[in-house]
Amino acid sequence: MNDALKIELPQITKANGLGTGPIPIEPYISPEWYEREKKQIFGRAWLCMGRVEQLPEANSFITTEVEVCGVLVLITRNKADKISAFHNVCSHRSNMLVLEPAGTASKFACRYHNWSYRNDGSCLGVPDRENFFDLDLKERGLTPIACDVWEGWIFINLQPEPEVSLKEFLGSFGEAFRDAPFPAAEQFFTIDVGNMRANWKVTIDAFAEPYHVPVLHTATVGATFANKLNPFSRPLSGNARGSHRTLTTFGNPDYTPPEDALVERLAYGNVDTGNVLGSDVNSLDAGGLQNHPAINPNRAPSWATEIAWMFPNFIIFFSPGGFFSIEFWPTSVNTTRWMAKVHIPVAQDVRQRFQQEHHNCRMGEIFLEDVSNLECQQKAMESGAKKEIILQDSEFLLRHSIETVMKWVEAATVREVLK
Repeated sequence: MNDALKIELPQITKANGLGTGPIPIEPYISPEWYEREKKQIFGRAWLCMGRVEQLPEANSFITTEVEVCGVLVLITRNKADKISAFHNVCSHRSNMLVLEPAGTASKFACRYHNWSYRNDGSCLGVPDRENFFDLDLKERGLTPIACDVWEGWIFINLQPEPEVSLKEFLGSFGEAFRDAPFPAAEQFFTIDVGNMRANWKVTIDAFAEPYHVPVLHTATVGATFANKLNPFSRPLSGNARGSHRTLTTFGNPDYTPPEDALVERLAYGNVDTGNVLGSDVNSLDAGGLQNHPAINPNRAPSWATEIAWMFPNFIIFFSPGGFFSIEFWPTSVNTTRWMAKVHIPVAQDVRQRFQQEHHNCRMGEIFLEDVSNLECQQKAMESGAKKEIILQDSEFLLRHSIETVMKWVEAATVREVLK
């Protein structure tokens, strides 16, 4: 091993002022706790809904559903280039207004009685208006949802009047990742797992610690994130940033594809990609990621990914070869819908295209390995055999997450949590 790559692995939990004792299982299995999370967290936090590239031109729109709160969302980009969000509900008889998941339209009409609206939310027309009673169209527009954009990411807040702005909510996290590059943001493929039987925190925790990687991912990336120097894949750094958190993971600089991994060897050739999860491995600094101060902040040569977790349910994974994101949406106390968007650049030649396809398949394999364990874990938690979870230092993100969840559930106001 090159002495230059020998690094001192830090202790993260205590350095960030967190506790070290067991944490309760109850928030992962309790219906009562889940009901409080719906109101206190998802009903008050700023929630990431996607990127501006999903609205590529004037009059673009997307629709989605925040199932945990039972809210239908319409997000529009009008001709003035303003991005806005509304409840996707007609003002007449509360029918769902827009059924398409995405498209381009300057106005929308309800399929029930043809009430129409501009994409700025204003009510445009009502058939047989004269037969209503004192109907004022100015008062019958779509119900707005607070909406803001940070570094190309679209956020909404479901409070009628958000207690804090998006800037306040993101706090030091937003400052740290200001001007972060997002290469190939306009191009991605989606892995939508749908509903799986595991609490949303059980699900997101599985993607937020490297301790399991050498064990659960032996068939895929186990050897790329651990070696004799760091056999348990201990992280290189970690930071609590208000309600949000980041972790820098270790990558094995000595990794080479095994002799029998013929497809992997063919895909990557002589490119050193052992610790790259991004798709653009032909440029091992996609978009200048390695130059950003919040990504691999200690400038460790053996870094693999920067896990940037925005509270409550959205993670961006940066690596030298690009980025991908995963969102985790609770649908009940023990079911979660999670979806990954993996961003890929336009291939410049056949070899790069082949490499990208191998990368995409490998990402799917990694996700399947994670998913295969989660429903078993949820069932075991619900059995009542254990009341507590024991965490080690590499599971710093999990500890900070549950401590933050508990603060939000207990706090009377959002500002009280963020102070």
